[in-house]
Amino acid sequence: MADEERNTKKAKNRPSCLGYPVSIFFIVVNEFCERFSYYGMKAVLVLYFKYFIGWDNDLSTTIYHTFVALCYLTPILGAIIADSWLGKFKTIVYLSIVYTIGQVIMAISAIHDITDTNRDGTPDNMTFHTAMSMLGLILIALGTGGIKPCVAAFGGDQFEEHQEKQRSTFFSIFYLSINAGSLLSTLITPILRAQECGIYSKQSCFPLAFGVPAALMVVALIVFIAGHNMYIMESPKGNILLQVMKCIGFAIRNRFNHRSKQHPKREHWMDWAEEEYDKLLIAQVKMVLKVLFLYIPLPMFWALFDQQGSRWTLQATTMDGNFGAFIIQPDQMQIVNPILIVIMVPIMDSAVYPLIKKCGLNFTPLRRMTVGMPLASLAFVAAALLQIQIDRTVPNFPSSSQTQVKFLNLENTPVPVVVEGQEPFVVPGFNSSNNYMTLDTENVTVSAGGRDATAYFQKESRHTVLINADRMLQTLNDITEKPNQGMNAIRFVNGFRSHLNFSVKSDHLGPIAPLQASDYFSVTHGKASFTIENEEGQTCHYILQLGFGSSYTVLIPNTFTFGESCTENIKAIQDINPNDIHMAWQVIQYFLMTCGEVVFSVTGLDFSYSQAPSNMKSVLQAGWLLTVAVGNIIVLIVAEAGSLPEQWAEYVLFACLLVAVSIIFAVMAYFYTYMDPAEIEAKFMELEPDDKKRKELEMMTKDNLAYVNNETSNNTDVKQTKI
Repeated sequence: MADEERNTKKAKNRPSCLGYPVSIFFIVVNEFCERFSYYGMKAVLVLYFKYFIGWDNDLSTTIYHTFVALCYLTPILGAIIADSWLGKFKTIVYLSIVYTIGQVIMAISAIHDITDTNRDGTPDNMTFHTAMSMLGLILIALGTGGIKPCVAAFGGDQFEEHQEKQRSTFFSIFYLSINAGSLLSTLITPILRAQECGIYSKQSCFPLAFGVPAALMVVALIVFIAGHNMYIMESPKGNILLQVMKCIGFAIRNRFNHRSKQHPKREHWMDWAEEEYDKLLIAQVKMVLKVLFLYIPLPMFWALFDQQGSRWTLQATTMDGNFGAFIIQPDQMQIVNPILIVIMVPIMDSAVYPLIKKCGLNFTPLRRMTVGMPLASLAFVAAALLQIQIDRTVPNFPSSSQTQVKFLNLENTPVPVVVEGQEPFVVPGFNSSNNYMTLDTENVTVSAGGRDATAYFQKESRHTVLINADRMLQTLNDITEKPNQGMNAIRFVNGFRSHLNFSVKSDHLGPIAPLQASDYFSVTHGKASFTIENEEGQTCHYILQLGFGSSYTVLIPNTFTFGESCTENIKAIQDINPNDIHMAWQVIQYFLMTCGEVVFSVTGLDFSYSQAPSNMKSVLQAGWLLTVAVGNIIVLIVAEAGSLPEQWAEYVLFACLLVAVSIIFAVMAYFYTYMDPAEIEAKFMELEPDDKKRKELEMMTKDNLAYVNNETSNNTDVKQTKI
């Protein structure tokens, strides 16, 4: 009572602005910063696993979805803590501190210089970085999931009963802040990641990409605490989810204890809880269970939807992100979804749904959700077709039992070549090469210009053999995969008669002797300017236009001369072609997925709230979040246990699974009967006083019977004593 009076007094004295309590502005800013922090970190997470930690696509996908699943499991824990023990304010503060520590740890885990003792740009103790990142992700999952069910509800608590209109506007602004934080972070953090930073060597700047979200989380925590004196803080009143679980548990136990045929059956198995719980609560639980039963097929939709941040991002790394005026990073493509959501939600509500209604079609919420599932399946069919086109542009690299070889002629005259077991061929002059040929043996006899030599080629590798008119000169080891992060692998071959120095930007490759080659080095897309310098200080500037994910061998011929026309004879030989499929093609699958999300997710939340009892909307919210968690668990199971050799086949598998699930859901929806929870609750509330009287009478009868039995027992004992 004292707490309520204190809260009421505080409410009257609180400052307001335009009819709104000032406290909500702290909550909105907090939510914007927190969502920026979460989505910004999440946007680059799968690429961090792949490029920094060094995991393959499957393991990166598995850990990513494990993290997302944990983020959607912990809200249940946060709701219980807030409602049963700490209250919303303290829960938000304490878990935000955990959240902030997790973000800081993630930023520290991405600093490669910490364990890079030899300063080669690669961490020497990857176990440290992996352990730190896993600890950080666990803390982040506890923090973001724990505060998820508290912040919006805490904001609603700041309004009084007569401020319903302001409360409705607040929730609109609140969800706008979520979308704004998501949109900006998905745009900004990939740009930060694409920068190069480091103390001793420059690498992709994951520390900055994680550090900025960590800083935003610190701001979120400070802003939220700053409004402490303005908040209405309600004391914990008990968690309805725990009550529901206890009621269900009692019904199951009671039914099991009365399983014999001598006990009459009851209309519903939840009716076995009547001995302990009110009929109103039991009726509310029945309504909740009816909706939760419909939730069973829903995780499959989320299994597809959440792969936008994993599989689709990895797919974008093999594509061309050059949009002319600007470059799109692979992890920035995720921004298409929130942009389309902002555009499509009002279009669907104001145009599409009314048009369908005018056509006389009863497009119920469950029918909308049923349509959303095939749309998501179509998105994955589009992703599979796109993947097939991408795979056609990727070179066929050698298997574990093969090797691939090509020959590079350093002379101006053609050179005949004979490889043991292959048809003879001629490598043209003027610094030309043939295509890669695939061999099944390691030791082969090669004849170049009429001279025989035995060459050793390692299995599962590619080689370039330098030759001139009368002999093999050197065998070079080529790369056997596309360069990471859309970079380009470049090396120089010095066919000139003296030592040459090569440099790009501030990186110097050192002197390269005649008829020798440099190691590969990575160069970003766009115009790459190389400087070639001889021992006398003469220089030549060579410019090579690069795309994404290519590999070149740049040959300096024996006819090379310094001067204005020095670049005329330089030849760039393409070892691996750049990414040819443009990233814009992904917009199709994002559009289809967003259409599915609008008619499935938005409608699903509205349907759940309309079918939920007034005091159990949080229970259905927890159930809805649980379906997201289970969906992510499905992805990690398929990613780890699946043995499909091609990525497009996995996309098709997911699409087929969702089609099958949508058919099951359509059947379940067909037999579903819509309810009016308010009407049902009102009916039971009328009966509640009689029900309470009946229970009190039963309790009194039981007490009287117990008293009589006890007196009878005592009297018997007295008689026996007298005898």
